[in-house]
Amino acid sequence: MNEMPSIEQANAMSDSKISANKVQVYYGDTHAIKDVDIEIQPRSVTSFIGPSGCGKSTFLRTINRMNDTIDICRVEGSIKIDGEDIYDPKVDPVQLRAKVGMVFQKPNPFPKSIYDNIAYGPRIHGLARNKAELDDIVSSSLQKAGLWEEVKNRLDEPGTGMSGGQQQRLCIARAIAVSPEVILMDEPCSALDPIATAKVEELIDELRENFTIVIVTHSMQQAARVSQRTAFFHLGILVEEGPTEDIFTNPKDKRTQDYITGRFG
Repeated sequence: MNEMPSIEQANAMSDSKISANKVQVYYGDTHAIKDVDIEIQPRSVTSFIGPSGCGKSTFLRTINRMNDTIDICRVEGSIKIDGEDIYDPKVDPVQLRAKVGMVFQKPNPFPKSIYDNIAYGPRIHGLARNKAELDDIVSSSLQKAGLWEEVKNRLDEPGTGMSGGQQQRLCIARAIAVSPEVILMDEPCSALDPIATAKVEELIDELRENFTIVIVTHSMQQAARVSQRTAFFHLGILVEEGPTEDIFTNPKDKRTQDYITGRFG
């Protein structure tokens, strides 16, 4: 017989934006993610931390079905966003990825103008009825990404000509432009210098008022600065998850303690 969830668990599940249950990920015969259960709260930042190769990026990619693009990858278990199973055959991955945006480790602007980088998604998804609406989406996305003042007079210049930090904020603006509900970030600052990193972290803090953000980071200091909750992964297992302060000051599991104090990783 299945055990009934406790009242606390039931409440957490009903309030969650993302709910993962018994998630397994296989690459061919390799069992990369084992039995992950996690509830991710709306309008908050959740950090995934852990040593390289521990599965945090692999798990992040299950949340918008990016793993579908890898032939040998198989995902089992259930991941729900707002109660809807995103792996249900009726779910269109293209529509899902409009709802769940992604920002990668290395800034990857399209080889187009700054304007067209932002306008690309809204055009494909039919979010603007005319040029004026598209202009509004572009300017408001750049404003939310803290870039508008820097680029408003050069929107027709190529996005690839910007600095690394600006390119990453452009990619965040591009993700915001299709009005997603969730933004996934896979080590978004690892290619940036400290000043650009500080700007992106400040931006993440502002964006959580309107979006649910999940960030993979190799920097524990970054997780401590930007996230409300932190999940520690090790060898494909979610070892523990909880309020960020608790994970860093009072972890329950010895493996978390050992990682945080630098004994391994």
